[in-house]
Amino acid sequence: MYGTTTKTSTYTVLDIRRTFEGCEVDIRTIARRTGKWSMEYVDKIFHDILILAESEYLYSVDITLLEDGTNKVLRASKFVVNSLGTTTESERAGKNNDWTDLSNTHLSVILSYTSKWNSLSEDQRIHFQNKLKILWTPSQIDNSFPHLSNSNAQLYASKGYELQKTNFK
Repeated sequence: MYGTTTKTSTYTVLDIRRTFEGCEVDIRTIARRTGKWSMEYVDKIFHDILILAESEYLYSVDITLLEDGTNKVLRASKFVVNSLGTTTESERAGKNNDWTDLSNTHLSVILSYTSKWNSLSEDQRIHFQNKLKILWTPSQIDNSFPHLSNSNAQLYASKGYELQKTNFK
């Protein structure tokens, strides 16, 4: 007797948007609690995140609190995409957001891209980047945050499209 299992993706762009709603709430909460970004700037960041995610170019998003001058990461939240997940519903957004306004710090966002993005030609990337509101540049930050402790936070999902949040302190 033989058994086989097939998994197909049934999520849509709407499911990607639903999944990222929790991420948006978290980013807005971090911006408000730290006082480091305006809501207009968060709108631009989130616009770009969604366009990249909907095109399957986004692997992860890191929000980092950095010490001015040294750029040492004091804390971070990482959101990792899993387009082959099984979870269908999201946890409540906004939990585990105990960020505060520390003096001499600033926020930064790091986007990591999928192999689909990396396989684009330079011309295709330039054409796509014209849709974005922010000019994204490479980061020198080690976004594995080896000097910080991590803990799993919320899992946001819709029809198998997942976004796992991990907090680093």
